[in-house]
Amino acid sequence: MILYRLVKSRYSRDIARKGAELCGGRWNSVGVPMLYTCPSRALAMAEVAVHLPLGILPKDFVMVTLYVPDEGGMKVLPQIDLPNGWFHYPPIYSTQRIGDAFIRKSDYLVLQVPSAVVHDDFVALINPHHPLFPQVKMLEQRPFVFDRRLFQHHLS
Repeated sequence: MILYRLVKSRYSRDIARKGAELCGGRWNSVGVPMLYTCPSRALAMAEVAVHLPLGILPKDFVMVTLYVPDEGGMKVLPQIDLPNGWFHYPPIYSTQRIGDAFIRKSDYLVLQVPSAVVHDDFVALINPHHPLFPQVKMLEQRPFVFDRRLFQHHLS
């Protein structure tokens, strides 16, 4: 399968998941490595844009295209199985425990979880401890330019 990541250019080669390991995220605790990806460029952009300030046009981003082998398997986590408030920001610990257990078990290469940003879309979390992770390959990196209209501050 093909998946996407939108990152600052200085992190574009980090398919070794260090950013998530150092900072934690919605689906992993600090110290637990995980690679956050999306099935579309548009969702990858939305997942990043919600964390950026209005009024400042982000620069120096890269869209990374990844090949992920289907043989690693994908576990699908339906929204109905998630705890109440799973989509809140900042993230709740119960979602981190779900992701941490996924990494620990290493039964699947990918965990599909609902997007907290675009409801009914999903994010694909990649397990760097899975035996097939070395087969995950970066296919392309391209500079990504945000549309400035996304970051204009409008008062109604």
